Amino acid sequence: MNGISRRGLLKTGVAAGVLGLSGMPLRAQTRGGKFTAGLNGANTSDSWDGRTHADMFMIGAGMGAVFDCLTENGADGSLKGELAESWEASPDAKVWTFNLRQGVTFHNGKSFGADDVIESLQLHVAEGSKSGAQPIVSAITEMKKITEHQVQFTLASGNADFPYLMSDYHLLIYPAGQIEEAIAKGIGTGLYEVVAFDPGVRFVGKRYENHYKGDSAGFFDEIEYIAINDNTARMNALLTGQVDAINRIDFKGEALLNANPAVRVQEVTGNQHYTFPMHTNTAPFDDVHVRQALKYGINRQEMVDKILLGHGQVGNDSPIGPANQYYNADMEQLAYDPDKAKFHLQQAGLDSLSVDLSASNAAFEGAVDAAQLFQASAAAGGININVVQEPADGYWSNVWLKKPFCACYWSGRATEDWMFSSAYESGAPWNDTKWENARFQELLITARAELDSDKRRDQYGEMQQILSTEGGALVPMFANYVQAVNNRIASPDVVGNLWQMDNCRMAERWWGA
Repeated sequence: MNGISRRGLLKTGVAAGVLGLSGMPLRAQTRGGKFTAGLNGANTSDSWDGRTHADMFMIGAGMGAVFDCLTENGADGSLKGELAESWEASPDAKVWTFNLRQGVTFHNGKSFGADDVIESLQLHVAEGSKSGAQPIVSAITEMKKITEHQVQFTLASGNADFPYLMSDYHLLIYPAGQIEEAIAKGIGTGLYEVVAFDPGVRFVGKRYENHYKGDSAGFFDEIEYIAINDNTARMNALLTGQVDAINRIDFKGEALLNANPAVRVQEVTGNQHYTFPMHTNTAPFDDVHVRQALKYGINRQEMVDKILLGHGQVGNDSPIGPANQYYNADMEQLAYDPDKAKFHLQQAGLDSLSVDLSASNAAFEGAVDAAQLFQASAAAGGININVVQEPADGYWSNVWLKKPFCACYWSGRATEDWMFSSAYESGAPWNDTKWENARFQELLITARAELDSDKRRDQYGEMQQILSTEGGALVPMFANYVQAVNNRIASPDVVGNLWQMDNCRMAERWWGA
């Protein structure tokens, strides 16, 4: 992991402030102008409620433009202060004290302070909350306001990664006592304030005057995000100059983009992975042998070759990738083996298996084709997969987490605990396999508080092996981020690899060439 180490995180009383707004490229940025992006991942149900944000459009508009978090992941992998200026921890990493920036105001003029942090975080553990960040906040047993600009968090157990977790894109900071209004209107402390917002259609923002980041970020006078969920339409919008940048290009159209001297393709290797989660509390996926049959029934290399066209690598049914610090490279690679698929069906007492697999290209580019490849490869192992093509609009609200077998993607996370607690911890709202494993949960708690790096490596290595062997998520491939930008827009030499479009912060970090 680049940037501050976990052990260093415990001692960032000065360092965080120094790093807070650093990491920008050395080339001079020009100010002014408008930036327009054509993005997929928009839905008519979108809102400024960060608890619901799950895809590029709203993450980019929320965390990336209108709101701030306590901390920020830099493009180079370092952790930076955002609304938090610095932080320090007790020796056991159980009590964390965050020093907040002073002189920060919300877009409605309200001053930012400790109450805003506490009330905003409490949203994620409110009754009925289904926030993807619920596991992060529920681990906090006490939030205490020390001063107007200092907050202390006491955790149920030590967590050396806690400052990283405060950069989660769900954890947007709202004005205390005005949260309902802030969610309705989009009132944050971010670089851009809302001018117009039509859910599932477009967002327009203008640069907020006298922002605390000053001249170091937010170089455009105005930004506009246009929802273009269709691949071809998104690419045509870039080629015709309707937009300045697009995310998730269709690999089949990459040659056309590369042939155009007015645009450039950005490719970034990170931990993004494409998955087929199974609900392990629902038959037939509640039988580990059925899950293992499906694991052997998928031809991973064929998917990398035909879906990613080489822009990625084979996955091993674990969400931890080579960009993670504790990636277990020693695990035996799961390989396509129809005979082993048949064997595990027999162990489950079955001669054959028939299942529905829901898919839409809203899940990831080429998801429907990937599901059909899975259908073809699994048939040789006695598995009949019925591919159900779902509508793109509403996929994340109507299919994911609801249908027992579907296509999905994850951006990955900067730390192992962040990824595991988001998607695999028992009871987590975004545990999309409904998976529970006693040994895995024991290791999750132990590794979270462990400060010895070698011990952590062993613990996280075992957790990856458990997931690969017994888990309910098929992770056939890790996909590079591939996006395209008009040459009239400049970007830093180093582009973030945690999420799409420079960690979803292109409006903050890019500028007019």
